[in-house]
Amino acid sequence: MKKHISPWAWIPTLYFAEALPYVAVMTISVVMYKRLGISNTDIALYTSWLYLPWVIKPFWSPFVDLLKTKRWWVTAMQLLIGAGLAGVALTIPGPHFFQATLALFWLMAFSSATHDIAADGFYMLALTPHEQSMYVGIRSTFYRIATIAGQGLLIMLAGYMETSTGRIPYAWTLTFMILAGLFIAAFLYHLYRLPHPATDRAAKEVNRSNLMKEFLATFVSFFRKEGAWAAILFMLLYRLPEAQLAKMANLFLIDPISEGGLGLSTQEVGFVQGTVGVIGLTLGGIIGGLAAAQGGLKRWLWPMVWAISLPDLVYVYLSYAQPESMWIISTCIFTEQFGYGFGFTAYMLYLIYYSQGSHQTAHYAICTAFMALGMMLPGMVAGALQELVGYRHFFIWVMICCAATFGATALLKIDPEFGKKAREGK
Repeated sequence: MKKHISPWAWIPTLYFAEALPYVAVMTISVVMYKRLGISNTDIALYTSWLYLPWVIKPFWSPFVDLLKTKRWWVTAMQLLIGAGLAGVALTIPGPHFFQATLALFWLMAFSSATHDIAADGFYMLALTPHEQSMYVGIRSTFYRIATIAGQGLLIMLAGYMETSTGRIPYAWTLTFMILAGLFIAAFLYHLYRLPHPATDRAAKEVNRSNLMKEFLATFVSFFRKEGAWAAILFMLLYRLPEAQLAKMANLFLIDPISEGGLGLSTQEVGFVQGTVGVIGLTLGGIIGGLAAAQGGLKRWLWPMVWAISLPDLVYVYLSYAQPESMWIISTCIFTEQFGYGFGFTAYMLYLIYYSQGSHQTAHYAICTAFMALGMMLPGMVAGALQELVGYRHFFIWVMICCAATFGATALLKIDPEFGKKAREGK
């Protein structure tokens, strides 16, 4: 008889480990490349391509279900991510560090996307439905803690080492070595502490023709849903302003005042964006969730559209005023991220709404793929556009793109009872 392992022993560490590589690939890499002298155009273009594994993960998620156990996939991906982080650390001092580290970030992106599939599947297999509801807040909390640790503390640590050693590549090498050590430790811990659910097993018989038939039927049924094209436009365009803003925000904070930026140090960026900003994002998400639980998606949809759009104006202000006060900068970033967290609630609720019915899990995975694509494509051109027109005009352009958010939302048709039924337990 196997010893019972408390969910508290593995849920916090599992979701901390799920968030950290995503933060490393999508956020820490941007700051690192900026400090190592890569242009805004190249940073935005090449790091946006790193979204691709999250875009296409629905295509290989069935194989995670069929081959090996979820536990095996979780631990194997953590080992692979740890090796990738160590590889980044070792290649930063090299002459072709940009190409080498990008290749390793690609490896980590695919490993992280696969880890997401396996970890979420393992969560559902290892817990009863009651336990899943009980611990959902814990997993979200530790995901956010990892985000603060990555975007805030680790970037602040890199900034401290930049200042204390005077050697920027060396500082980032040490930072990624620490990250690698954390992940190898997570791998070893989960190797022994993750439970072995009886339902977590690989498929004994895989019928290739049936698999492909079901796979194709799932995709076809997604596009045949009522209002499919309006839904897809919404998934792609709701975050069009944020997709461009998110890619350039840290670069704007770092660039010198003479080039239109705010001239913050790496440590200051880690504090303002990675700590104050993430706290604002988290609070906005919590309040958004509470509001939607009370009134339903339809009631709160338009207030959330305004919330995700209007606070982008703070970047127009920052680019024109270029304030030196950290209090003013922090307040602006907090405001924008709070609005984004509140407004993003409507987006996530709509994905759940659209995924209802048969093939719900697979359809939700496809929705998240469109979500990632909506961030990837605008982000790719954001750097070139900013360097062409400058930060001031770029942020005005971001505000103009809010029209796409409003237009895509206006096309939606939502059942007024959605959200109310869930609250009433129906």
